[in-house]
Amino acid sequence: MWSICNKEFRQFFGSLTGLVAIIIFLLLNGLFLFVFPDSSILEYGYASLEKFFELAPWILLFLVPAVTMRSWSDEFRTGTFEILKTRPVTPGNLVFGKFLGAFFIVLIALLPTIVYAFSVQALSMDRGIDTGATTGSYIGLVLLAASFTAIGTWCSSLTSNSVVAFLVSAFVCFVMYTGFTAISKLPAFQGNADYFLEMIGIDFHYSRISKGVVDSRDIIYFGSVIAFFLLITNRKIAVR
Repeated sequence: MWSICNKEFRQFFGSLTGLVAIIIFLLLNGLFLFVFPDSSILEYGYASLEKFFELAPWILLFLVPAVTMRSWSDEFRTGTFEILKTRPVTPGNLVFGKFLGAFFIVLIALLPTIVYAFSVQALSMDRGIDTGATTGSYIGLVLLAASFTAIGTWCSSLTSNSVVAFLVSAFVCFVMYTGFTAISKLPAFQGNADYFLEMIGIDFHYSRISKGVVDSRDIIYFGSVIAFFLLITNRKIAVR
């Protein structure tokens, strides 16, 4: 499993594509948070990273599919999947190894954003940022990234075309993140099933954790989403 994880990790950073994707992620966050006036923290008036945690999921909608799109599609396209099948490793270990490799890459992309917290703290003229809310928001962001990674890994197992895997993954992540919330606001569901529909979406649970309240129900939800997509990926790989 760890050899698969290491292979995924080295393959991503073995080309400029990996570095460019991470640089673009950090550059976009920096521009939105410190340059563009409509979303700039400097114009917000409060020592808070709220703008960052509102923006980051939307950028992750494109970063994570870019990381995961080649996980399985390249194996199918180049024929190396046939070699993997001859290895003494179970489909579950293959899937989890691929997932961990991609997840570690996303974590590396998120790690430099901690600088934003120190920057806002240094620029603050009063008590500084809310440490509890910021910590909770980072926990939510890591869980969100793990969920997107599991979704992207599954989408990559559906096709040998990495571009198609990217598009399908971005779409499924979008639907899981905000699609159910949008559906719950339709008049047909108001006052009836709107709350339960909203609970299915990732945004509902991510927003709760971002307020600094780490509820076990939200942790269980994210764990269930990750486990579900890894399970159906495992079944897909086992059948193939």
